Amino acid sequence: MPEPEIRELRYFRAVAEELNITRAADRLGIAQPPLSRAMRQLEHRLGGDLFDRSGARLALTTAGETLFKESGPVLDALDSAVRRTQRAGQSSRGLVVTAKPGVATELLHHLVGELRDVLPGIEVVVSGFGEQADMVRDGRADVALVSRPFDDHGLELEELYTEPRVAALPAGHELASKDVLEPDDLAGIPAPRWSRANVAERNYWSARPDDPVDGPIVQDSSQLLEVVAFGQAIALVPRSMAERNVRPDVVYRPVTDVEPYRMLVVWPAGSRSSNLAKFVEAAVKHSSEPPAAQ
Repeated sequence: MPEPEIRELRYFRAVAEELNITRAADRLGIAQPPLSRAMRQLEHRLGGDLFDRSGARLALTTAGETLFKESGPVLDALDSAVRRTQRAGQSSRGLVVTAKPGVATELLHHLVGELRDVLPGIEVVVSGFGEQADMVRDGRADVALVSRPFDDHGLELEELYTEPRVAALPAGHELASKDVLEPDDLAGIPAPRWSRANVAERNYWSARPDDPVDGPIVQDSSQLLEVVAFGQAIALVPRSMAERNVRPDVVYRPVTDVEPYRMLVVWPAGSRSSNLAKFVEAAVKHSSEPPAAQ
């Protein structure tokens, strides 16, 4: 039996996500009849129905749910391979480095300054929370500076440094009178939620992961500090971030027994790029101490 074509799998995922042939056809930019025929052809190739067509709207069968779950990583891997291959074939290709604003970009400024002559054409992409590892995996970046926690499958990594995290709280908060806080001091107090954070990331940024209280959703460190200043949450932040963001309406206090902030450099598993090796070597050499202490 012929194997499914990549085009058919992409069509299938559009129909599975929309559960409506007309909307899926519009999304794909094709007419409805060819899309319907493609789905029937795919079902014939696989030997079973992927959609339940008996109701008022489409629904996935058990086989359809399985294909939807399994086809996503396959297509993502293919797209990543295409991107990496295209980038590898560019004659004037420079190293693409990504990091999110804050502690990571502070370090990246130092590294780019040091490596401009060694790695001409180095390109920096400032990315959002939680995007860095995915960008390296799918070929949009060659290397990233990223903090734990994150999904490291398909990546190689080197830990650059660790540093304590401290609590950022409004200057007038009752806990500001204490020199050192304990996690129990923060019981019942909202913590900011990073946009798109998963459970592990949410727990990491809470002083009490077994009993978290969700505060406002934030996109970056500037927004986080404003949320704190307005008394909407108390946040755990790297000590170096606190040292760089001294302001009258926010105070910082040490917190005992919280996991430290960890900065790592990550790259695709198995990469043999000499430019990548130079960047990693420079990052390790430069990072014997956190950025604020250098």
